[in-house]
Amino acid sequence: MSLADEKATLPVTDERVLHKGRVFDLVSETVDLGEGGTVTREFIRHPGAVAVVALDEQDRVLMIRQYRHPVRSYLWEIPAGLLDIAGEALVDTARRELSEETDLVAEEWHTLVDYYTTPGSSDEALRVFLARGLSEVPEADRHERHGEELGMLVEYAPLAEAVALVQSGAVHNPSAVVGILAAHAAHADGWAPLRPADAPWVR
Repeated sequence: MSLADEKATLPVTDERVLHKGRVFDLVSETVDLGEGGTVTREFIRHPGAVAVVALDEQDRVLMIRQYRHPVRSYLWEIPAGLLDIAGEALVDTARRELSEETDLVAEEWHTLVDYYTTPGSSDEALRVFLARGLSEVPEADRHERHGEELGMLVEYAPLAEAVALVQSGAVHNPSAVVGILAAHAAHADGWAPLRPADAPWVR
């Protein structure tokens, strides 16, 4: 048997929106499992997101520090954002988020890793890109930041140091954890595992 994940469409016999939010909805669905009977599951319906492991010429990872209220913490993360513009390609969303959050653009883009953030309670799928060949956005064209993004700190960490931060439990953001470890594995293999930026998407 292949260990690759497999899409399945089981019959949904009942569906309700319990709460309609600004970014995501809380829904309840009753699913027919066949011999297993029916089960009702409540989960977050999410538009999906992208994140970016941006590496400079010295293979340092660009990290940003952002306040995350649900966990009452300032987290060191990688640039990321929601898939909230209809019809926008994933890599274009990633380009936009990198520019808006860090005032950088990248010449080279690859798909690094795809994952479901919390498949037991949300349908959120997230793609992490690898971006290289970084350069600064001209000052006149830079995005004006507001709210949680205002005053975000930006730092670079050598890839090996970033891996150590993940392994020591110092970094907890899931996209940073997944992206940094995936980048480390791909780098160790001479970047051979990288997929094109427009590789097929799990959605």
